[in-house]
Amino acid sequence: LTVALGQIGNFLAYTAVPTVLVTPLGALGVPFGSILASYLLKEKLNILGKLGCLLSCAGSVVLIIHSPKSESVTTQAELEEKLTNPVFVGYLCIVLLMLLLLIFWIAPAHGPTNIMVYISICSLLGSFTVPSTKGIGLAAQDIFHNNPSSQRALYLCLVLLAVLGCSIIIQFRYINKALECFDSSVFGAIYYVVFTTLVLLASAILFREWSNVGVVDFLGMACGFITVSIGIVLIQVFKEFNFNIGDLNKPNIKTD
Repeated sequence: LTVALGQIGNFLAYTAVPTVLVTPLGALGVPFGSILASYLLKEKLNILGKLGCLLSCAGSVVLIIHSPKSESVTTQAELEEKLTNPVFVGYLCIVLLMLLLLIFWIAPAHGPTNIMVYISICSLLGSFTVPSTKGIGLAAQDIFHNNPSSQRALYLCLVLLAVLGCSIIIQFRYINKALECFDSSVFGAIYYVVFTTLVLLASAILFREWSNVGVVDFLGMACGFITVSIGIVLIQVFKEFNFNIGDLNKPNIKTD
């Protein structure tokens, strides 16, 4: 139930605010989950994990401050124009070619030994998942209106739903494969950074949300994203380290 509510919240967020803000902020679930687990499930959160939680929250605040203040695409007509843009179509062709190479040639041979193979597949599929989610929200606004564009909006929504469903199913398959072969903490940290980077690239090409962002805001968002990523790595990768602030006060006894 909580996972379903979270996905509904993500869907509503993608339809309300720029993608460049929603996708990186999805990482806040990691520090919040770690803090709740330390109190409710009595899981140990070391000093590096606490620092990671602090960095994730601080980076998220920086992202919010410097994010685009307005949407670049607000109607179904604008969405159709963006989807047929030659630059975006060319980008999708490159992504599809890379996915075919990874899934049919590289993954069978090197997937179980190289973590970046499965991460690359899942992250590249994000180029379809997040824009499709946002597009469904825009198209749904016109479906129930009695105007000539409502029929086109329905067809567009069905196509985007099909793309979204296929990409999610393939992502789940390769995420499960990755978790069978690699440590979940390492996979989660690397996956967040690569997935978010490629999703932001796809959204920037499709929705051009970065066109209204100045140099200062761009650098601010880059610093915020890097800060959040470092926080996620500290929480996920180093959570098994038995280290806390009390260890710094222990005397260092030397033996001959």
